[in-house]
Amino acid sequence: GEMDAFLVLHQLRCNGVLEGIRICRKGFPNRVLYADFKQRYRILNPGAIPEDKFVDSRKASEKLLASLDVDHNQYRFGHTKVFFKAGLLGHLEEMRDERLAKILTMIQARARGRLMRIEFQKIVERRDALLVIQWNIRAFMAVKNWPWMKLFFKIKPLLKSAETEKEMANMKEEFLKLKEALEKSEARRKELEEKQVSLVQEKNDLLLQLQAEQDTLADAEERCDLLIKSKIQLEAKVKELTERVEDEEEMNSELTSKKRKLEDECSELKKDIDDLEITLAKVEKEKHATENKVKNLTEEMATLDENISKLTKEKKSLQEAHQQVLDDLQAEEDKVNTLSKAKVKLEQQVDDLEGSLEQEKKVRMDLERAKRKLEGDLKLTQESVMDLENDKLQMEEKLKKKEFEMSQLNSKIEDEQAIMMQLQKKIKELQARIEELEEELEAERAARAKVEKQRSDLARELEELSERLEEAGGATAAQLEMNKKREAEFLKLRRDLEEATLHYEATAATLRKKHADSAAEMGEQLDNLQRVKQ
Repeated sequence: GEMDAFLVLHQLRCNGVLEGIRICRKGFPNRVLYADFKQRYRILNPGAIPEDKFVDSRKASEKLLASLDVDHNQYRFGHTKVFFKAGLLGHLEEMRDERLAKILTMIQARARGRLMRIEFQKIVERRDALLVIQWNIRAFMAVKNWPWMKLFFKIKPLLKSAETEKEMANMKEEFLKLKEALEKSEARRKELEEKQVSLVQEKNDLLLQLQAEQDTLADAEERCDLLIKSKIQLEAKVKELTERVEDEEEMNSELTSKKRKLEDECSELKKDIDDLEITLAKVEKEKHATENKVKNLTEEMATLDENISKLTKEKKSLQEAHQQVLDDLQAEEDKVNTLSKAKVKLEQQVDDLEGSLEQEKKVRMDLERAKRKLEGDLKLTQESVMDLENDKLQMEEKLKKKEFEMSQLNSKIEDEQAIMMQLQKKIKELQARIEELEEELEAERAARAKVEKQRSDLARELEELSERLEEAGGATAAQLEMNKKREAEFLKLRRDLEEATLHYEATAATLRKKHADSAAEMGEQLDNLQRVKQ
């Protein structure tokens, strides 16, 4: 069950695992798109990427990586992706997890602190309320048996002015609330107007940026068209040169075949020349033999005179044959020289054609390299055009979104302005109505005070009369008549007081009803305003 560390290491080295790991560590095996990197890791340093303006994903990724405490030799930037060495992406993930843990801990701490502060505030308010209730109960227990307090308890239900004053206080409180709501609406309207101005400015910036992107896209498309045209021209030129090379190769093959034929003919002519030289040597040998024979036979000339003419003829014929052979040999040599010159000329032409072929091949290779380079540039340009198209689409979507938000904000502002005008109008009406109610209340108070004064005077006179009657013991008829008259006046004044009280209560009920209707209407308008704000 034990492992031999040396053997395992040796096996890993032999299988190429260690070398693969070493190569992987020296390279950049991990890669992430710029947009994905920006979205996932901007939490590591949010201040590196500004929020109030648009930043390209590549520039944002460069700023973010430059602001982090990492080795800057461990990553590289590509056209569409950022490349990382082995281990750096895991380190970034650990940093992101730590950052998220800190943020979540801080959020939990603030939430718990907020909840505990709310709970503590409730406890404090409950304690204060208990103290107030205890104080009020103690005060009430101290004065509940006081005669004046009993009288106050009996008289208080008869006092309608307190309720009217309470209603006035409630109306003033509602007026203050409405005024505060109006101020909040005004502040909200100003805030929305400022936001609208900022959105208009942002829209203009986006339009300018979109125009710049469109100009860049147009330049890129123009460059792409020029590259495509140059590619087509180069392809036509390559095709033409290919055809020329094929023609040259065909001509070269024809010349090579001709060269081979001429070499064959030259070899045959050399063979014929060798045969002729052999024949000439034989003839020369025969000539020498004949001359020797003539020398030997000169002594026999006398005896062989009849043979001299024959030998002379043979000699002449042999000389003619020899001359003919020499002429043929000279002709063959001239022919060989001509063929040699033609061969040299053909070899020179073949060399020239081979040189031109090499040059054409070199030009063709240069054109192929230029073609590949142009294809690479075209591919990069197409990728840039696609990136620009994507940026353009994103900018258009953002612009549409901003325009939609602006339209919504404009509609909200118009609605809130209309509601605010209605509220201002309603507040003015309520203020006028409050002034009227205050005037009516003052008049009612004056009338009530007058009636109360008359009532107190009559009560005092009645008490005086009662005392006088009790003192007198037996009243006369005139006094009885006067008492009856006084009682009748007292009853009349009481009826007048009751009628005035009923009239006052009816007026107060009407005012309360009107006030309740106005309050309900204002509450409904406030609810509508809250719903519009939400």
